[in-house]
Amino acid sequence: MVDRTLTRARLVAQGLVAAGAADPAELAARFLALQGQDLPGALSSVALRLRSGTDPIGRVQDAFARGELVRGYPMRGTIFVMAAQDARWLTELCAPAQVRASLTRHRELGIAQHHLERARALVLEEADAPGGIGRAGLLALWEAHGIPVAAGAGYAVLRHLIQTGVLVHGPLEEGENRIVLARRALPEGSGLAERFDGDEDAAVAELLLRYLRSRGPATVRDAGWFSKLPLSRLRAALPRIRDRLEEAGTDAAGEMRFQRPGLAAEIEEAGAAVDATFLLPGFDELVLGYPDRRSLIAEADHPRLVPGNNGMFQRGVVRRGTMIGLWRRAGRPGARRLETEEFAPWPAIARRQARGAFARFPFPAP
Repeated sequence: MVDRTLTRARLVAQGLVAAGAADPAELAARFLALQGQDLPGALSSVALRLRSGTDPIGRVQDAFARGELVRGYPMRGTIFVMAAQDARWLTELCAPAQVRASLTRHRELGIAQHHLERARALVLEEADAPGGIGRAGLLALWEAHGIPVAAGAGYAVLRHLIQTGVLVHGPLEEGENRIVLARRALPEGSGLAERFDGDEDAAVAELLLRYLRSRGPATVRDAGWFSKLPLSRLRAALPRIRDRLEEAGTDAAGEMRFQRPGLAAEIEEAGAAVDATFLLPGFDELVLGYPDRRSLIAEADHPRLVPGNNGMFQRGVVRRGTMIGLWRRAGRPGARRLETEEFAPWPAIARRQARGAFARFPFPAP
């Protein structure tokens, strides 16, 4: 059931009403990891949450160029944008289970252990430069040395090497990330052992804290879905951070929600701005940051957000605490226009606000 109050709180918590971070790396660290499947949309999701300043999308791209942001596969087999300082420890904490789970898929794709070892050796030799290597060049290199790349095998090998701490997606070039060695791209001392003195429980607590403070009101179970860490570990970590959170009522299952202290005052201060019309990228954290989207969008409208339930999310329009439609950018460069799909007829003010949001939207070039 749609919960407008909950969605309003999450809009404020996530920095979509009053942008909450001065620079992209700070924003990524606050969220710990942001959905990154659609690279242009991921850049926009970060830029939308930056405090006022010129060229927010350029600031995000520059953060990748400086090595402050990377993309990787820390959890759920899904690609995320992260601050470089968090990528190694988060991947070491959450990815091992996904690596083990991928073995069956590797066999189906004809990927053997010796292929992974050879791919690793080749990339350590050929990509050992600050600029790394392009994805097409890397796949061609592997194919030339007998490593399977067809039918998704190359993608699976690349994901394995990112999940095992060899590679990351780094600076942007021609609309995609260069692939760089993790030992070059990630800060020294940023691994799990160094950051937390070998205390994995402290790392679990840090993950839980950042999830709840950036996305709450949310539950510990929500954080379990997000990270795929055992729920028992997350529940055990809660007492470590309990004094840095406040309760925010319970969900339909009776589980306590938590949020950052002072969020209620932030919502009150936002006033009518929280009910404005927001244009979201397709894989934005407001949509994908939680296991259940029924608080955001009416169940009857959900198939339009994810046609065929195929995992490809359309761009949503949110107003007054609920998703009211979809949007797309039409036309050619230099003559772009907003097109919308209304779940039900919108009032004139919603259309006017949507046009304003479109004019301000931080699109990557072109």
